[in-house]
Amino acid sequence: MDWKLELVIMPVTDVDRAKKFYADQMGFTVDVDFSSGPSFRIVQLTPRGSACSITLMAKPEAAGSVQALHLVVSDIEAARAELVERGVDVSELFHHGDGGAEVTGPHPERIKFGTYMSFSDPDGNGWLIQEVPAE
Repeated sequence: MDWKLELVIMPVTDVDRAKKFYADQMGFTVDVDFSSGPSFRIVQLTPRGSACSITLMAKPEAAGSVQALHLVVSDIEAARAELVERGVDVSELFHHGDGGAEVTGPHPERIKFGTYMSFSDPDGNGWLIQEVPAE
């Protein structure tokens, strides 16, 4: 039996602001924007090429509590350039050196899962992006 991760709930303070960030700046596809009255709204978005989506839910008390979600890209330098062009405040590239210390710059051998960058959404929910070069 397969167990597939399909959806992650992303708590935010303002659904419209978060939708604009993920759709316009991150380039996620808006799959669903459903409202059932003034106090219930679901906005589901999917990163390009992903089988897993996020759902934005207004939960101000939990906004910013989701940390270290990972996205994987084949060319992290191109991905970073795209995000910077879209206005995302993304970190410099980094890798882990001796003892796990964070070192600025791509992994010197460009190994799979070796180079990272990070960003946060407007509520402080944190993401990591890893490079897995195409073979």
